[in-house]
Amino acid sequence: MNRELLTVIQQIAGEKGIDKEVLFEALESALLSASKKTMGAADNVRMHLERATGALKVYQRKRVVEEVADPKLEISLAEAKALNPEAELDDELEQELAPKEFGRIAAQTAKQVILQRVREAEREGIYAEFIGKEGQLVRGIVHRIEKRNVIMEMGKAEAVLPEREQIPGERYNPGDRVRAYVVEVKKSSKGPQITLSRTHPGYLARLFETEIPEVQEGIVVVKAVAREPGERAKVAVASTKRDVDPIGACVGLRGTRIQVISRDLRGEKIDIVEWSYDAATFVARALSPAKVSSVTLLEAPPAAPGEEGQEPPQPAVLVTVPDNQLSLAIGKKGQNARLAAKLTGLRIDIKSESEIEADRVRLEEEMTEGRRALSELLDATPALVDKLVGGGLHSPALVVRAGAERVMELTGMDEKGTGELVAAAQDWLDRHPARPEEEAELAAPADDGGAATE
Repeated sequence: MNRELLTVIQQIAGEKGIDKEVLFEALESALLSASKKTMGAADNVRMHLERATGALKVYQRKRVVEEVADPKLEISLAEAKALNPEAELDDELEQELAPKEFGRIAAQTAKQVILQRVREAEREGIYAEFIGKEGQLVRGIVHRIEKRNVIMEMGKAEAVLPEREQIPGERYNPGDRVRAYVVEVKKSSKGPQITLSRTHPGYLARLFETEIPEVQEGIVVVKAVAREPGERAKVAVASTKRDVDPIGACVGLRGTRIQVISRDLRGEKIDIVEWSYDAATFVARALSPAKVSSVTLLEAPPAAPGEEGQEPPQPAVLVTVPDNQLSLAIGKKGQNARLAAKLTGLRIDIKSESEIEADRVRLEEEMTEGRRALSELLDATPALVDKLVGGGLHSPALVVRAGAERVMELTGMDEKGTGELVAAAQDWLDRHPARPEEEAELAAPADDGGAATE
């Protein structure tokens, strides 16, 4: 019987991938629960299975006293001395008891406890295996489809590929072998929940590691990835060795390497660009295949006061492109500009050279008209006009919008003079209504950090 028990434990440990010690402890706990059905509840009883022989031993812990009031909890000093000559009053000793036969209900209890512990141990084993695979690629077999979510078998575990994490247009059938990216592994009452993705940018980065030896060896490094799954992606790469071309290594001979990756992503077009520490250079490369004339880094707008934990405003760049490159830089439905913004982490505003020239001419005209209008206010001196224009207030409308405090700060005028100047600017506006486009420009709120403008 004992040998059979050891054989069963060995078999279960091998089949379920559970440590034998976990099974011995589960069995001891189950037998203790079963014993309470026959021996009554006793917190001072423990059971021990000999790991080598399978023999069961029962021990009861008792306190040494002069007079025994409760035989289940106490032992006399004389009996204690017989067990251990060094025993003294108030010591605690363990006394071995003879194992009792278990009834049918007790045996059922033991079975339930063992099964529960085995299930828990299995779940812990699966969780421990997959928690280390977060951010890695795994392969699985499609088991079933539930409400467009794909349930995949991965050895002893089941994983979910939700609909939102599937590449648009992909179809799955039971038995299909699928490669995916482990997004999250978390514990739940039903066991580990493993969430997979084929749309995550990390999936594309891991494919590069798998298919391109130079990335696997660390010679080429994937710095950033931006994707619109199933359609287009941009990947920024850099080389750790001067004599290795990172783009050429990723594309492969006649594009063989990148074609393998693109096929895995249902034909997703992949642009590979060389990463750069210089933000302007990186933005210009990220907008390829469009040619860029210039990139100007803009100051990030000040953070709005209020909510704590709000993300800081996104840094922005103004990109100038030749007129014939504007539609290519923006891309179909703005896709090229969006991906470049995701790849670089910058807000990208794209304008053609003719738009930039038109803006420059318009600004010069506005400055000229504004200076003339400012000169009319209270017969403002050229020096006063220069101070206002130098502070960015080159029209009466901007003076009114800035307010008395800002005007006082720029001009150094006293409160009375400042108030008269702002009032005169308002009076000028009342007499010269602004054109609709000027009103819209003045009333427009600060840009919220969109990806690009056409």
